[in-house]
Parts: sequence; structure tokens; C-alpha cells
Amino acid sequence: MNSPEISQILNSLYALNRRGIKMGLHHTIRLLNYLKNPQNNFKIIHIAGTNGKGSTSAMINNILKYHGYSVGLYTSPHLLRFNERIRVNGLPILNKDIISFMKKIKPVMHRIKPTFFEVTTAMAFSYFNKKNIDVAVIETGLGGRLDSTNVVFPSLTIMTPISMDHMDILGDNIIKIAGEKAGIIKDGINLISAKQKKEVLNVLLKIAKKRKTAVNVSESPSNVTLGEDGTTFNFLGNEYKTSLIGYHQADNAALAINAIKYFDKNIKHKVINMGLKKVVWPGRLQLVSERIYYDVAHNVEGIKSALDNLIKISPSLNLYGLFCLKGDKDLKVVAKIIKSNFKKLFVTKDRQNLLLNQSVLSNKLEYFGVENYPFESIHQGVKEIKKIMKSYDILLIFGSHYIGEEVFEEFEISFDSGKI
Repeated sequence: MNSPEISQILNSLYALNRRGIKMGLHHTIRLLNYLKNPQNNFKIIHIAGTNGKGSTSAMINNILKYHGYSVGLYTSPHLLRFNERIRVNGLPILNKDIISFMKKIKPVMHRIKPTFFEVTTAMAFSYFNKKNIDVAVIETGLGGRLDSTNVVFPSLTIMTPISMDHMDILGDNIIKIAGEKAGIIKDGINLISAKQKKEVLNVLLKIAKKRKTAVNVSESPSNVTLGEDGTTFNFLGNEYKTSLIGYHQADNAALAINAIKYFDKNIKHKVINMGLKKVVWPGRLQLVSERIYYDVAHNVEGIKSALDNLIKISPSLNLYGLFCLKGDKDLKVVAKIIKSNFKKLFVTKDRQNLLLNQSVLSNKLEYFGVENYPFESIHQGVKEIKKIMKSYDILLIFGSHYIGEEVFEEFEISFDSGKI
């Protein structure tokens, strides 16, 4: 249970969300100047993209950790606790360090008026410096060019697959979105990219040329095999296995391997394989109970990937869905993906009311021709669906990070240490 002090601190931090998302580096630079630029004291791998950022970051983090590096990992959003966003060697930041940091920057907060993500980014860099890490794996929040994390001068930049998301902020077409994401490309710093749509790759190559930067597009893995305990694949003449499930996770792992080989050529195959086998990244097609999966997928590509992978794992089984979604998503496009893919689709909301109300979501889906049945909570949904599921059926709970805590509580999955 959180102490009154940390609860108060976190509430004040979350309250900064009311300032919205301010795309720009000015506030972050001022905060980091006040902190004497801790981000300059360790190596950085900077990751942008739309899908797979978190999984790819977690894989790279784990491989570096197994090689013996002291590694910081900065990702967003969290599933259960704020502390998960900032980790060193897999362990989340302690409450006392959050409190200490917030007290330290209090004198400058009123002058700068930073946002939640700007403060969190500065906190991560300050904590990593305090823990004397060797390298930090830094995931962008939304875009790239004006993302708070883009104050760094990395040793390597990585681009996961880019697709349509956050159009209200990044642009209303794939070219504009790619241009924003490509803003992390720095002069002379290698870019390792996943395979991209042709128009996206053209944007990356154009910007990289201006930056005099080499671009390496990762090859696709081969012989990919899915199972309930992970994914095996071949890449660059070696066999690998990752604990994460999905064809997309083989792609993410291949991107991570490619990046590792550029970052440190001395890291051996055995270490890379160990890092991939032992990686933990909750909420990514995670088997939370027998034949019940949870996936945080909340955009078209993520949802399509989850569905495709489940169908490949169990092609003959009936699929039930329990779905929720944030109000800023393009539901019309999402509806096309989920329509006719489920024996029955149920919808719900989160208990914090950060997502669409189940009645609103249900009515919108009906408007787009998707038959569905609303439930008031994750608990009620799981309880009722279990009554109608047969031994040959599968349930996918999906649509948001914000239901992570409810899902883990429902299936009594311990998340006490938060270690990955």
C-alpha cells in the first residue's frame, strides 16, 4: 500500500496531465538544465515507432543486462504502478526516489509549468544518473521530433513499424506521422529500422540523407513457430526463442538483435538468446489463465496482430472477445478489423473511467455494424463469458493498458515486485 506521502506526490504528478500534451522540447531542456543535464552521463539507445516499441525496448534491455551492463529502461504507459515506467536492471524506481526527485524540482516547477511527461522524462534521466548506469533504453512517448525524450544524443536510434495513430497530434496521414517519428534521427547516428511501408521508408531515407545517417533495415526472421510458451524463429543463421508470443514478436526480436549487433559487436549469440528467452513484458498477448489472453493492443495494427496470432496458435477454436477502448481512437477503422472475427464480442470499461463507457462503445460499434454485448466491468465480463465458453474456446481481453490492474487482479497474477 502506498504511503500518504507518495500518494500525494503521484496525485500531484498525474494532475499535470490536465496541461495536456505539449509537443516541444523547451520545458524538458529547462528542467534538465536545472538538474545539470544528467542525460549526458550515460549512453542512450533511442526508440520511436508506432507498434512494438515497448517489447523491442524490453528485449534490448534484457540482452544488455545479461551481458553485464547496468541498464536503465524508460517506457510508457504503465500497467499497474507509475514506478514501472522507470527501471534500472529490471527493477522499478522506488517511491522514496520519486519523492526525492519531486522535492528537488519543486523550486522550478512553478516557473516552468511542465507537463506530466516532461517531468517524468526528467525524473528518468535524473534517476539513471543517480544509479550510475552504463546505458539507457529510451522509448519515445508519442512522436519523435517534438517528443520530450528527443533532447538526447544517442549512440543508436531505432524505428519500429510506423502506422496510423494519434492522428490528432502527429498528422492525419502516414507521411506526416512518419516525418514526426523520424525526428529522432540525429546527425551521423545509425538508424536501425524495422521493415516499413514503402512511403514510410522513403520518408526515413530522405531525412536520414539530410542527417548524413546510415539506415539499416532489419531483415525478416524465418521459420517462425508460435506456442503458448513463446515464439521460436531463425535470424541471421541462428535459432532464437523469445518468451513473448506472436509473429510480430519475432519481428521485434529480430529488430532488437540487429540493434544489439550495432551497439556492441562483442555480445554473443548465447547472451542474446538468454535475454530473449527470459524477457518479461506483461500485457502483450499474455496467457493470464487457461485459454484466456490479455493484450494491450489499442490500434488497428496491434489488434490485427493479436487476432492473427491467436488464430495461428489455435485455428480450430472459437474466439470470444472482451473489448474496451479510449475515446481518441479511430473506432471506424478498428471496427473493420474486429467485425466477424469473434464468435461473440463483449465490451466493457475501466473502473477509473478513463475509457469509453461500455454503453457508448457498444452503440458506436453497433453503428459500424459490429454486434456486441456490454458489461459493466472486467470482473462481470470474465465471469459471464466463462459460463458460455467451452473447452475448445479462447477469450481475448484487449483494447487498453488501463485495464491491466483489473485483469491481473481478476486472475490473481502477482505484480508485487514489478521486476521484469
